[in-house]
Amino acid sequence: MSRVIAIANQKGGVGKTAIAVNLPVFLTAFGKKVLLVDLDPQANATFSLGIKPRDLSISLYEALLGQISPKEIIKRTPFLAFDIMPTSYNLAGANIELINLKNREFKLKEVIDKVRDDYDFILIDCPPSLGILTINALVAADEVLIPVQCEYLAMEGLEQLLFNVRLINENMEKDIKILGSILTMYNRRNKVAQKIAKDLRRNFPGYVFDTVIPRTVSLSESPIEGKTILRSAPNSTAVHAFRELAREIISR
Repeated sequence: MSRVIAIANQKGGVGKTAIAVNLPVFLTAFGKKVLLVDLDPQANATFSLGIKPRDLSISLYEALLGQISPKEIIKRTPFLAFDIMPTSYNLAGANIELINLKNREFKLKEVIDKVRDDYDFILIDCPPSLGILTINALVAADEVLIPVQCEYLAMEGLEQLLFNVRLINENMEKDIKILGSILTMYNRRNKVAQKIAKDLRRNFPGYVFDTVIPRTVSLSESPIEGKTILRSAPNSTAVHAFRELAREIISR
């Protein structure tokens, strides 16, 4: 049975897409088959893997509206056993169009259920907001991975998302698990980052991964090249971090 993981945080700029694009590479290194679903209308994950959103004639948008089969839009990445369900900028319109559909919160689940048996892991890159698309992701997911940037407002964002997951579990008869929170853009020499990491681990015991994703120039530059960190900077400290994160996720 595959694991469907929503990578979510209502706050933008926390390294969510960097995890969505790079983590699958290291999951495949452990023999797992992975599908990445780009649910963010900004299409950053799609772009980061060298696919131009503007050039897509069909994408996740059409699959969500039930116009095409999900299998028609899946594309291979340069990595064996790592596929992507890309999105185009049309997905922004789904925020409006889904509102009038019956069972609108379950549209992504319907899409994923049709391909679920083909993969060990299905990762969903969520938009940085709690709109209808993110609710679709949470309803479709078994677990939630929460990237948290090492800054002062991190705790507030984490609490808000945990609260919203509880609400969805209660009102939609779901049982979404919190897989964990991953600290991103971490600078070991920064005292503020050290304090926030310590506070998060104290306030949310058992929720925070041991692995941290470091702040590196190579990680921020790799999407421009349409490459993962393993291809653009194979000796980067981020490569080791993602390998360890993949190991932790498999073991949890």
